Amino acid sequence: MPNSPSDPARPSDARRRIKVQRRGPLLVEGPVEVELEDGTTVSSDRFRVALCTCRRSRRYPWCDTSHRARSARAADGPAANGRPCP
Repeated sequence: MPNSPSDPARPSDARRRIKVQRRGPLLVEGPVEVELEDGTTVSSDRFRVALCTCRRSRRYPWCDTSHRARSARAADGPAANGRPCP
């Protein structure tokens, strides 16, 4: 599998590319291990993962495209939590 942990073409200490998208998730070339605020870690062996930045994902820290609904509501007014959408 490309970019698997045992892939000799990509050493484990190689730089990771992260793509930042406005009003979207962070796209990270994998595999990745993410440390959460409480100290627990989650990992993915996928070749690319989307990390949630709006914190509305039911699968946090992985993006489930909840930001799309949030962006659609921005045109109608403040989000459900009373704060405007970015």
